[in-house]
Amino acid sequence: MARQLDEQIAGRFPVGRRLRVLDVGMGRGAQSLRLARAGHQVTGLERDAVMIAAAREALAGQPEGIRERMRIIEGDGRDTGVHFLPGSFDVVLCHGVLMYVEEPDPLLAGLARMLAPGGLLSLLARNGDALAMRPGLFGEWSGALAAFDTGHLLPRSRTESDGVAPARPGVRADRLATLTAKLAGIGAPLHTWYGVRVFTDTAPDGAPVPDDLDTLLAVEDRAGRTDPYRGVAALLHLCGVRG
Repeated sequence: MARQLDEQIAGRFPVGRRLRVLDVGMGRGAQSLRLARAGHQVTGLERDAVMIAAAREALAGQPEGIRERMRIIEGDGRDTGVHFLPGSFDVVLCHGVLMYVEEPDPLLAGLARMLAPGGLLSLLARNGDALAMRPGLFGEWSGALAAFDTGHLLPRSRTESDGVAPARPGVRADRLATLTAKLAGIGAPLHTWYGVRVFTDTAPDGAPVPDDLDTLLAVEDRAGRTDPYRGVAALLHLCGVRG
């Protein structure tokens, strides 16, 4: 997903421009730190105290220049208007957050308001059109059957490597058509979308890194851009642009 995000940034902004980035639900700060290392001015917003502590610890170990380019704020993604003025950011990230918000419309509208004209909104959401894939591939037929109708996921442990917080019962998922309509409604219409974890969602947590990792990543990247594969990915990466 980092490659996809970098591709979108490179396609929208001049090379070398230092962007103002807001990372909503930053978790341990992996994505924020990566963008700060690239030279951007990054603000991470997170409400979980454990995650904030981990992000601060990771930031403390960085060179001074990177520490100066990144700040961490404790707060809820639904309250962006409390912390920032409209149009304050060139890029807004919201990765792995929507599935934990029962009513995402106010959150999405607030994120769009944070964008300057021409700004990029990057969303990572559970794919509501493919919920039956994982249980079906494992032969968990009751779970697969239920996934067609519930719109929610069964609990599953996750690491932060995919940018998504650990799953819990009742986690929501969103359909591509629904999110496309929502982005249009908040003034940041869909520009591009990708699938994430097309083939690797069945990998067990803690699995060793394969020897052919580069090939695996190339396959995932290609599948995430190609129909019909991207449509059955575990996650959707949507990029909207503020008009």
